Amino acid sequence: MAAHGFHYPWYKREDTDAFFALFQNNIANFVIIAITMLGMDFPPEIVFGQVLPGAAVAVMVGNFYYAYSATRLAHKEQRSDVTALSYGISTPVMFVFLFGVLLPAKQLTGDATLAWQVAVAACFISGAIEVLVSLVGRFVQRHLPRAAMLGAVAGVALTFIAGEMLFKTLEMPVVGLLVLGITIVGLVARVSMPFKLPTSLFAIVLGTVMAYLIGDAGGERFSDAFTHLGFYPLLPNMAWWEGMTLLFGALLAVLTVVLPITLYNAIETMNNVEAMEAAGDRYDVRECQAVDGVGTMIGALFGGVFPTTVYIATVGAKWMGAGRGYSLMNGAVYALATMLGLIAALAAIIPVSVVAPILVFVGISMIATAFQANDTRYYPAVALAMLPYFANYVSTRFNRGAEEVVSGISSAIVVMGQGAMFMAILLGAMTVCAIDHRFKKAAVFALVAAGFSFVGLMHAPALAFNAAPEFVMGYLAMALMFMYFALARPAPR
Repeated sequence: MAAHGFHYPWYKREDTDAFFALFQNNIANFVIIAITMLGMDFPPEIVFGQVLPGAAVAVMVGNFYYAYSATRLAHKEQRSDVTALSYGISTPVMFVFLFGVLLPAKQLTGDATLAWQVAVAACFISGAIEVLVSLVGRFVQRHLPRAAMLGAVAGVALTFIAGEMLFKTLEMPVVGLLVLGITIVGLVARVSMPFKLPTSLFAIVLGTVMAYLIGDAGGERFSDAFTHLGFYPLLPNMAWWEGMTLLFGALLAVLTVVLPITLYNAIETMNNVEAMEAAGDRYDVRECQAVDGVGTMIGALFGGVFPTTVYIATVGAKWMGAGRGYSLMNGAVYALATMLGLIAALAAIIPVSVVAPILVFVGISMIATAFQANDTRYYPAVALAMLPYFANYVSTRFNRGAEEVVSGISSAIVVMGQGAMFMAILLGAMTVCAIDHRFKKAAVFALVAAGFSFVGLMHAPALAFNAAPEFVMGYLAMALMFMYFALARPAPR
């Protein structure tokens, strides 16, 4: 029976910090999407009238559902400190759809509208696949060690979030370092800000004002901000259906990108749900994967082309003490801001260096959780699972423009970065099993890695049979080595 007087607030002060962290994180992705697609010669009416509204619908649906899910958990456990899961577009997935789906479709068709329709169809199929993957979500979660999953997430956090955002922070040293200092004092040391303002809000307002006062941000930002204001209704369309014919015809090669990145997305959701359980809130991973798939499909029905996922920022929100209010606010504000063209306007006014330090905090909170949630003997597994994302980050960010430089550092960077999530989890899992002297299970993970390499889910640019033969042989050698020790040493009781 529910305890008398239990109250789970709709909104509290801490939700403001979490809202700004999640909102700015998604804004960064939306701005990258807009700039990149415009650079590919997609017309503004598709970018601002279809793609961003479709993405906003997906974000709204997911955030509202996860606020409901948090409410259900809070009442079930009679806890008022439950934090809703964050939800948005995964940065690595976003880049894959930009350069692995949209760009090839544009190059092959020579038509922006057809390319967009193909990408919408691919996004819809990705959501459907994730719903199917959700059927085995619990099984995978039970059999993958926590150190491996959280270590893989920490690798993403260190490179794509904390590392990249620290670079952005220092692009305006005076402003960026000030905001970083405020973030450390307010969110890490938990010291109250002047006038009892939420740390994120105080940092953004002060940082933005200072950027204009010292001339780091010019007045032209304001004029740019008003160029995309207007009304972009959130309306469904049939682009997903119209793109199916092309996707399963002349552009079938584009579809081969969808399966591995969808599996990545499902695993990212699983990892982030696992991280949230370690932080104190237990959600059903199978339900979350299904919700992410449905949210992606709904976004595609409205013209969106990017799959959505439980966001890596969730633990950061938990650390901030957020509840469900930040999720409700994020969904509502995103829908309104997209319809009115305010996202592009806000992104133009507020310098990236002002919001980047907040995202640095989100990244370091994920890294800290990966270690805090595991026994010290598993720290090597966590650290090893983080490493593939160094290669993934370098190859993703630099290989297109400086292939000779990347290959000059090491010929393994690109192949190590391909399927980095799978490599991170499997290497971490093998290490955990070796630490526990469960060598038969380690051999199984090595065989899985060999299978993934054989079909191109790891160490290959696309799905194909015998895609990475040298890696297949390497993982098979590891499996034989583990089996030798399994036979030489009995498993612990």
